Amino acid sequence: MSDMYVPEPEPIDEIPVIPVTDFRNSNGVFEHRLPPVSATEKAEEYLSRHPDVHLPASGIRRLVQGAVEPQSLVGIRIERQRVETGWLMVISYRAYSPMVSLAIENDRLLAEASYAADPRSVGGRKALAMPQADSDHAVLVHPDNYLDILESVDRSAKRVLADNPQEVGERLVERPLTLVPATFTSKSGEIADDITTVDGNCRLSYCYHRTTVPRGWVDDSLIGEPSREIVKLLPSHLMQLSLPARRDLVRKLLKREHKRLAEPVTGTPADIADRNAAAMALNAVTVPVQVIVGYRDDEPERGMQRFPAAVRALLMRMNVGGKPFDLGAQNAVIAEEIINGLHDAGLLTPEVPGQALALRDALIGRGIVTDAMQALGLNADFPDLRFALIVQQLTYKSVPFNALVRSKLQTSGNLVLSRRNGPIVELGLRSYSAGRDLKSKRTALETGCLWQDLVDNPWVVENIDTNEKIDELLNRAENKETQATLLLGVLGMIALVMSGHLLAAAGSAEAITGTTIARTTVGRIVEGLLGMQEGRELLADAIKQVRIGQAPRWWDAEQKELVDQPSDWKGSTFNAHLRSAVRNGFGAKGKGKGKTTAEQEADALTAFQERLGEAVHRLRDLIAMRDQHGTTDPLPWIEVEASFDQIEDLTEDLRYISDPKPRNR
Repeated sequence: MSDMYVPEPEPIDEIPVIPVTDFRNSNGVFEHRLPPVSATEKAEEYLSRHPDVHLPASGIRRLVQGAVEPQSLVGIRIERQRVETGWLMVISYRAYSPMVSLAIENDRLLAEASYAADPRSVGGRKALAMPQADSDHAVLVHPDNYLDILESVDRSAKRVLADNPQEVGERLVERPLTLVPATFTSKSGEIADDITTVDGNCRLSYCYHRTTVPRGWVDDSLIGEPSREIVKLLPSHLMQLSLPARRDLVRKLLKREHKRLAEPVTGTPADIADRNAAAMALNAVTVPVQVIVGYRDDEPERGMQRFPAAVRALLMRMNVGGKPFDLGAQNAVIAEEIINGLHDAGLLTPEVPGQALALRDALIGRGIVTDAMQALGLNADFPDLRFALIVQQLTYKSVPFNALVRSKLQTSGNLVLSRRNGPIVELGLRSYSAGRDLKSKRTALETGCLWQDLVDNPWVVENIDTNEKIDELLNRAENKETQATLLLGVLGMIALVMSGHLLAAAGSAEAITGTTIARTTVGRIVEGLLGMQEGRELLADAIKQVRIGQAPRWWDAEQKELVDQPSDWKGSTFNAHLRSAVRNGFGAKGKGKGKTTAEQEADALTAFQERLGEAVHRLRDLIAMRDQHGTTDPLPWIEVEASFDQIEDLTEDLRYISDPKPRNR
């Protein structure tokens, strides 16, 4: 006999079915009952006649036939929720979760998706196009191929199951899901409409996850494994069912699980586990919902034009607590809000009149981006041109432009470079989204990819799509043409960053170069390169090299020409030397080689200016933090007096060693 101790299995607690209505069966036990269609007719009639309900008949029918208690919708109070452009009309009730579909595009994944803006993403999984407005109704219109939509919702469901576990089944879903009716324009004969989540993807995904169905209850072609007889419900399974078939599926689920619970209890662990699975399925089969049923714009003549933007504005406002969007996804949503807002307000500035819609589509980077770029006279095969277009459009400066962008960023302070940076980065990276590691590139760009001249000077994006045009651009920059200089800098920056040769400053950079380096933003590095003839040539050459898949070349100060990088250089090595060149010049000497007096003084001035730049960024961070917190009280003088004294002393000392400021007479 073995002496090994075998612990007794821990008892499994039985999970109860939690009542959601007052209905009891003949034994006095709560039981789900799917109301007959006849019980939904009065609710459908009431909502159809209500002046605040702006839905087609098919949308209202889906809404009431999915309700747990449709009779409660007769006379229901329609609430109004304020958004930036008007009012959304909302009703609240409890619905059967299989009658609701997952969000067509999960905004939490926007920073990680593949986009049509990337020429290399052909055939890959792409982010879907932005939902469009219906001319008459408060519904989201989805123009994508229906199979792409099904793939997207299944992918989102699998992702949220892994990323955000929910306590669904042992308890009811308690926080309401926000829903919106949707229609599809795909011409393949699929279901034409649905009701989808705007907020609540994670909770709804876990409701599906708690539900299994036997083969034959859903389309067999979607199951994948021929041998599998029991399958987990996926969003695509449900979306392809007609409304009557979907109701029939709910009826079968309720009947099966209650039948299982009515069987005698044996008390074995297997029996309890099986009964618990049935109970959790029943607890997950209903969800509290808030359904957007109407919209009134502050400008009535716009009708439903701004309804999609209003829904997305509500989404952003809802994701401020609990599980907020990560920074990349938040910037991506805000960026799309900015572009749509600028388009709706007529503030996009295309060079060709009447091309605002094409410009909007090119900037957002979904849908048919190639056509949009071509309409703007830009070669869609070069992603750096689209990235430059984004930088140009979002560094525009005018009073109405700045006011709208500030409203989308939810800030009342100045529209400084750091506030423009995040949306620019996320939209720009969509041109490089297919099968690439963007972590280091995103980090580099997020340090700050802009410099002040981009805002202070008007400039446009030209179709620089040949080496000859790059050479012409360089010649114009050498002749001090501001337009050419700025475009050269932006395209060169994109080439260096996206090839991994201009990154955030690494801790080992000084050890690599043997000199001090410029530990500043990407934008400030490019600004420094534009101030040197060698830097301008390096930027122009980098555009050519990276476009053909080659590494950028380095400037040899002794030969005074561009040369191939040493064979042992990596991207980080190039980055370190580039930052050293911006601070010390391309002919800088390393440790042990000595420096002239003038070089030492230049180093000291550069170090001072870098520290001063850091102080400016710290002050702007403080201002941004106060804006974010809603702080309006002035700082007490006693707290800032010393800072003012230091600034005044710095100004006097700097004037002592510098030329007088030029005066315009």
